[in-house]
Amino acid sequence: MPLLAVLALMALPFVEVWLMIVVGGWIGVPWTLAVLVSLTVLGVFLLRRAGTRAFRDADQAMRTGEPPRGGLLDPLMLMAGGVLLVVPGFVTAFLGLLLVTPVTRPALRWAFAGWAQRRMRRMQERMNEEFAAQGARIPGQGGPGDPFGRRPGGDPGKGGSGGSGGGRVIQGHFEPEDGTDRSQD
Repeated sequence: MPLLAVLALMALPFVEVWLMIVVGGWIGVPWTLAVLVSLTVLGVFLLRRAGTRAFRDADQAMRTGEPPRGGLLDPLMLMAGGVLLVVPGFVTAFLGLLLVTPVTRPALRWAFAGWAQRRMRRMQERMNEEFAAQGARIPGQGGPGDPFGRRPGGDPGKGGSGGSGGGRVIQGHFEPEDGTDRSQD
């Protein structure tokens, strides 16, 4: 987790308490508590509703073998928004309301899809580099031949003509756990 995110999470309770004090000074303590309690009740209601719908859609998708109709991102955003509304505070309530408001969800869905796509591309590039550093062939990125390193027209056990071999062959003896020697079979 980046350092900035850790610092933001550590500062969040202090910011929330400061905002509660400021809002309490503006509208009074009873009204501030009433707003916070009502936001918590709204969060619990949204969590129950979104959770029930998400489980029902997932169950229906598993029964039919098809992906969920509306996707899983909307129910997850509703549930995350509900959790943020349950947490007492105005910053988390604002973020929770952004996640549960139907007007803002398409923009957030678009932003999340772009972020996830970039992240997956970076992970794929890192994995390709790691495999290549270990000497492995990455399917679809080598020369002609099959995934086992054999080239067209080459001997299946020799790695093909002009290609690298399949690696070092180690002779061994296989002995099953029951102690019987089946190497002569």
